Amino acid sequence: MKKNILLILMLMFSSILSAQSKFTLSGSLKDAETGEDLIGATVYVQELKTGTVSNVYGFYSLSIPAGVYTITVSYIGYQQLEKQVNLKADLLLQFDLFPEVTQLKEIVITDKMANENVEIIKMSSEKMPVSLIKKSPAFMGEVDVLKTIQALPGVQSAGEGTTGFFVRGGGVDQNMILLDEAIVYNPSHLMGFFSVFNADAIKEVELYKGGIPAQYGGRVSSLLDIRMKDGNNKKLSGNGGIGTIASRFTLEGPIVKDKSSFIVSGRRTYADLFLKASDDDNVKNTKLYFYDLNTKLNIKLGERDRLFLSGYFGDDVFKYKNAFHWSWGNRTATLRWNHIFNNKLFANFTYLYSNFNYNLGADSGPTSFEWDAYIRDLSFKGDFEYFFSSDVSFNAGVSTIHHKFQPGDVEVKGSGFQNDFVIDKEEALESAIYLGADIKLSERLQVQPGLRYSLLQNIGGTTYTYEDGNPIPTDTVFYENGEFYHSQGGFEPRINARYTLNAYSSIKASYNRMFQYLHLASNTTSSIPLDLYIASNELIKPQIADQLAVGYFRNFQNNTWEFSTEVYYKWLQNQIDFKDNADILLNKHVEREILSGEGEAYGVEFMLKKTTGKLTGWASYTLSKTERTINGINDGNPYSPRQDRPHSINLMGSYQINKRIQIGAFWNYASGMPITLASSSFEYGGVVVPVYDERNGYRLPASHRLDLSVTIDSKKNDNRKWEGSWNFSLFNVYGRKNPFSLMTRQNQDNPKVTEAVQMSLIGTIVPSVTYNIKF
Repeated sequence: MKKNILLILMLMFSSILSAQSKFTLSGSLKDAETGEDLIGATVYVQELKTGTVSNVYGFYSLSIPAGVYTITVSYIGYQQLEKQVNLKADLLLQFDLFPEVTQLKEIVITDKMANENVEIIKMSSEKMPVSLIKKSPAFMGEVDVLKTIQALPGVQSAGEGTTGFFVRGGGVDQNMILLDEAIVYNPSHLMGFFSVFNADAIKEVELYKGGIPAQYGGRVSSLLDIRMKDGNNKKLSGNGGIGTIASRFTLEGPIVKDKSSFIVSGRRTYADLFLKASDDDNVKNTKLYFYDLNTKLNIKLGERDRLFLSGYFGDDVFKYKNAFHWSWGNRTATLRWNHIFNNKLFANFTYLYSNFNYNLGADSGPTSFEWDAYIRDLSFKGDFEYFFSSDVSFNAGVSTIHHKFQPGDVEVKGSGFQNDFVIDKEEALESAIYLGADIKLSERLQVQPGLRYSLLQNIGGTTYTYEDGNPIPTDTVFYENGEFYHSQGGFEPRINARYTLNAYSSIKASYNRMFQYLHLASNTTSSIPLDLYIASNELIKPQIADQLAVGYFRNFQNNTWEFSTEVYYKWLQNQIDFKDNADILLNKHVEREILSGEGEAYGVEFMLKKTTGKLTGWASYTLSKTERTINGINDGNPYSPRQDRPHSINLMGSYQINKRIQIGAFWNYASGMPITLASSSFEYGGVVVPVYDERNGYRLPASHRLDLSVTIDSKKNDNRKWEGSWNFSLFNVYGRKNPFSLMTRQNQDNPKVTEAVQMSLIGTIVPSVTYNIKF
């Protein structure tokens, strides 16, 4: 071990000495037509057979000896660029790439270095440009980011018609979802049938299932990083679509050409507009719709400074005449400043706001009430990246998030209740500091070590002390607003490594420890608007996950086919679940309903991807197992949580028939979810009472579904300034009634017999038509 550390220090020291005679080529990589930053694009020096990739803000830096070089710049979906550079001093240079032109013979997608999936150190992650997401079949005319994510290996749907997803045995609350770095707590519209992410406003999506960089934390399962478009700073452009259930429109363009830009993208369903034409007053006064709005400003302050201001605003509204209403929504805001201190040091400072709120109420009668709740975050983060040499770079930063929770504030309006009901607000400060490095030890071996320290501090409010088995607190302590009263945290080490076997294959490994301080209090399969988040405290410890993964990556037929397989094992501590028959709704002492224990998740993932030609897509298979062991549940024996689905198969494909016609298909299969059912029953007072003796001891039937789509582009017309296309989709082609849950009931013919009845959210073919326009 000492020899290995000494070797690393010697290599770093030699890099320091050699760096003195080198110059730095740095700058940004952009789309030549829109000015968008290109994230993860490759800059490669042919003569030295070395290179780098742009960071998440499109910045790159490369230190090499003086000389004349051929620089190759490439990125997925863009034409490869070659440029001769005479480097005799530090040079700041921007590269502009043009989108790839579609040819009749085949669809050519130039992807970085053709074997980047082999060479890059990242594993357990998948980057998906929106152009790929838009090729997938649409549900009711709306292409969905989260539905496409669910087609990746190691990712499971939380249920038919939901946007919730499980990653490598984790729960829906164990996924960190970021939109322009702001946290999105509930990413669903219409109870999960659609996500809040409008594909027209999104630039890129990247999912990390493991090997998560040190700058990210807060969840123990995965990171979904979604980046909005910056806006076209070259010319005014737009696109939109009219679909079966919703319409959308996006407009973007320069404020000052090449210096500042904007983008505004909106989407709304309109079923409620047709309800007004009904002769039935109850139907006419019913509201059911969602909308979302994405906005962004991008301002170039100078050669070294850029300012971004982006926001998301969305709501779901349901109101049944004047009797009942329910609404929920998300708000996020991001203010980001990029600064280049010099050609080696890049910094990003970000202020963030996130708010998820919901409102529920009955408007008339003796039981009328108004219920409001929210979770609100204010945060700041500073990230620094130092490109020391071509072989060594460092990143470091700090972050802090102020969480504020209002679980429930119920105002009683009718006479059926006696008093208003308010659950105490909670506040907590979640902070972190991190340091990471990227070190190329040789032409074959590269490592990325990192260390993060995170800390949660509870602020103000009321705490309770309980005796074992007693749900009533024996002591109550009040803390003033702003008073810190409890802290807990720990170190989160990370390391990624890649060893290249040859030009077409490599072995990768990763280890990361993650802490999670926020917990979702829910008894349901997937997140719903009534879900409650609670922070770790004196009684609830933070969740901890240690994950180890090893993978083999291999390309075939001149990098046309990409194959990968990964094996992972995850140790889980302080996993929470609820007692049998737990009461969590508007419960001031919900911590007494929570039990904690250990868990494990392990599995193997296979993926075969075709990246070029008329036919593109992927096939994946996942074999996995997830268990929890918690005293007080299942008699302390291991049991399967809802996310344990051993087998999963996904087939996603797109075929370009000719210049104008493209077909897409998606088929998936997944083992049924575990479910708790009665093992016996007894009769009491003429009523059959079910008896449950095993948590999740049964399984729902397996789920599978086929979706198809056809996209037909309009004929090319040089005299027309806009382009149109039709998209026809069939969701659930063979009408499969996939199980969502089982409901137990007494048999109508023999009330002494209890029977289970399958519930399905979607059991028929769902066709949709969308007309898209672009100008």
